[in-house]
Amino acid sequence: MRTIAHQLVDLLWKNVLFLPEEQFSKLVREHSSLLFNAARSGNVEFLIILIRSYPDLIWEVDLKNRSIFHLAIKYRQENVFNLIYELGAIKDIIALYADQHNNNMLHLAAEIAPSERLNVISGAALQMQKVLLWFKEIEKIVQPSYTKMMNLDEKKEVADTPSELFTKTHEELQQAGEKWMKETANYSLLVATLIATVVFTAAFTIPGGNHQEIGTPIFLESNWFMAFFISDAIALLSSSTAILIFLSILTSRYAEEDFLQSLPKRLLLGLAALFISVAGMVVAFCATCFLVYKSKMASVPIVIIGRSAHPDAYLSNMASEDLRYKIAAKSVNVQVRVEISETGKDVIYFS
Repeated sequence: MRTIAHQLVDLLWKNVLFLPEEQFSKLVREHSSLLFNAARSGNVEFLIILIRSYPDLIWEVDLKNRSIFHLAIKYRQENVFNLIYELGAIKDIIALYADQHNNNMLHLAAEIAPSERLNVISGAALQMQKVLLWFKEIEKIVQPSYTKMMNLDEKKEVADTPSELFTKTHEELQQAGEKWMKETANYSLLVATLIATVVFTAAFTIPGGNHQEIGTPIFLESNWFMAFFISDAIALLSSSTAILIFLSILTSRYAEEDFLQSLPKRLLLGLAALFISVAGMVVAFCATCFLVYKSKMASVPIVIIGRSAHPDAYLSNMASEDLRYKIAAKSVNVQVRVEISETGKDVIYFS
């Protein structure tokens, strides 16, 4: 649903369209900064209102010869940039634009992101992954020759390719990502080691003890004992897996490409294994409570199990918050149709 502000913009813009062609063109040139400010701030609905009524606005450039899509790349406005995918062959023409310092789209993607856009994601390593994914996505848009194109410095001398510029501008972030990843792996490794020690010891400290004559567990026939044994085994295997994964993270080379897939996947797998081991340990503890206390203090196991669900609920809430953020980032859905008018000019329809 459009807000009142957008409805007002739509109404005003429709009135502007009735101006004589010369006066209208002059107005667009003098106030084109509104278009570029909207691209910088990510006001995609405002841009759609304007472009839907006057499609030629997609060709407008600022004083540095940058289109709204170039600004969307520079300021990391994904929703604005996503409009370019609906332009068909037109996007290939816009992707050829370069600014006064010969920066193409890929050079702009190689620049460090604004802090307010970068800090949306917590953790320097995950921020590094985000900027790498953004860089790779823009790389698909530009011509192959543009990946080796050199820009110009302030003295108008040949400077860097997009890849070289990316390495220079993200050196500190890469170092911070390495530090963050190692610290996270170290802390997680410590927790996984403690869990492995506890559940390994619990496997040989049978709840209720053993029969002295034959050495078998006293509660061997109980379903709760089987729940204890299985969950304890799962916790031991999962914590051991987590230990190996976190060790592999600590021994990684931490190159740029590692932050794209390798390190985040290892971290995710390690945390998943750690979560399973914690859950297994909690289930084993609850099963032990039922074995030991259910006959005389039936309410104790129930209270303990109710409280033990809190850690799992907390982690589930964290996962759901992250999922809601990803869904919200994809909430803008724009339909665009490109047709050839009778005059032979491209006409673009946004809805």
